[in-house]
Amino acid sequence: MLNLGKYKILRVSKNLKISRQSIYKNKTKVVCMKNYVKKEDTFLLSIIKNILENRPTYGYKRVTAMVNNVIQENHGKVNKKRIYRIMKNNGLLLPKTEVQRKEHTGTGKIITLHSNTRWCSYGFEIRCFNDEKVYVAFSLDCRDREAISYVASKEPLLGKNIQDLMIHSVEKRFNNLKTQRQIEWLSDRGSIYRDKSVQNLARNLGLKPCYTAAYSPSSNGMAEAFVGTFKRDYVYVNDCYSADWVLEHLEEWFYDYNHHAPHSGLAMMSPIQYQNSH
Repeated sequence: MLNLGKYKILRVSKNLKISRQSIYKNKTKVVCMKNYVKKEDTFLLSIIKNILENRPTYGYKRVTAMVNNVIQENHGKVNKKRIYRIMKNNGLLLPKTEVQRKEHTGTGKIITLHSNTRWCSYGFEIRCFNDEKVYVAFSLDCRDREAISYVASKEPLLGKNIQDLMIHSVEKRFNNLKTQRQIEWLSDRGSIYRDKSVQNLARNLGLKPCYTAAYSPSSNGMAEAFVGTFKRDYVYVNDCYSADWVLEHLEEWFYDYNHHAPHSGLAMMSPIQYQNSH
């Protein structure tokens, strides 16, 4: 506390225009974050390194979720700030990148309040080292974000591939060839989705075909985001030698995304974990 001598604290605080309480505060020793180490940090660091060995694209938030999945039963949850500190002190944080935000007018919300209300679908390509390509299309629930099903081929996808995707998706969710209620099927305006036979099959299965607005890819933003995540976490961190190699590993990648990959929109749970908790 400051020694003000004969001056009253109230008068000094008014003249300086500061709170009276701040005059009483003592200077506290600031602990350097770099030198701050807790007892179990070495144990946590070993777990973090094991996670990053298989998931090098994960930031500290998703690493925190994975760490808690490993230690929660015996050690309880660990705070994400602690994981951030450990990763920063050991040079394990991802480099920060500047995000260029595009100005666009939203066309509505894609996410739904309940599962099996709206499914979105999208197609993308995986280029291999030998210049071959794998063409993939998937279906994604707009609530729990599970990648319900997918189709893949070394040749460009056709309408019949989308028909197979629809059938597999409905069978997986309902063990039947008919949904319990009508579900919106959101896709872009590609010819394989707008094919008349695809639309007719969709209605017979209990799906309602919906299409994004022209020149508005953000209208199917959840599917677009999934493609970015899938390529970043699985495609770009692996040596995709050939189309056959990719086709062999696709099922493993989709399984890992559904069962193990934490998602910020699902309270840092994987889609299957989120389903089981609701």
